[in-house]
Amino acid sequence: MTEAPATPTPTPTPPHVLVVDDDPSIRRALERGLRLAGYHVTLAADGTRALDLIEPAVPAAAPQVVVLDVAMPGISGIEVCAELRARGTATPVLMLSARDETADRIAGLESGADDYLVKPFDLRELDLRLRALLRRRPPGAVGEAPLRVGPVAVDVSAHIATCAGVPLDLTRREFALLEVFTRNPGLVLTRDQLLDRVWGYDFDVRTDVVDTFVSYLRRKLEADGRPRVLHTVRGVGFVLRAGGGPG
Repeated sequence: MTEAPATPTPTPTPPHVLVVDDDPSIRRALERGLRLAGYHVTLAADGTRALDLIEPAVPAAAPQVVVLDVAMPGISGIEVCAELRARGTATPVLMLSARDETADRIAGLESGADDYLVKPFDLRELDLRLRALLRRRPPGAVGEAPLRVGPVAVDVSAHIATCAGVPLDLTRREFALLEVFTRNPGLVLTRDQLLDRVWGYDFDVRTDVVDTFVSYLRRKLEADGRPRVLHTVRGVGFVLRAGGGPG
């Protein structure tokens, strides 16, 4: 009796990353390193080309994640990211910045970037962060009741957040952060827990991205003199409380 031929195991499609940087040496280095790490890499030297590649005529050709330099001539990385978010494009964006570009880095995160790395950086860390950003969280269940903690309400299905009835203009990452807090009212969440639940980072990473996003989120929650609900527990982490409290 002749055995049926074994069904070949399909080869997984490599994740598609777009690298945008005006420095050709950085583009070459990242292309080489990311290809060795198993990515399909597309390169762009400026923001105009990046926007064309992120939303191509053939959607299947779009990158799944973007590595975007903050400071570029012409259309900056900040402007590219802001334009993407204004279009409703949810492609994860990791910003690259030099050590002396703190203000630009902050502006990049406020424009809707998901994370950042400071040059020079280790390629292994870039790989880990990109793979974490590619692990997309499942959306909230359709018809799920809004989450409420004191004056804060988060409708995950509709992607709407309010505080004291006032709509909050949140970036995608700020919304995800607030959702985690509202699902855990009164519980102190450590930075490592937030990195895992919001960014998908289940590895040791040195970053102040949690503190940065908490400060942005807190500023929006407290706009127009609203009382503080998102508190810092020194040496531990952060907590969303319905009432007042220290922090």
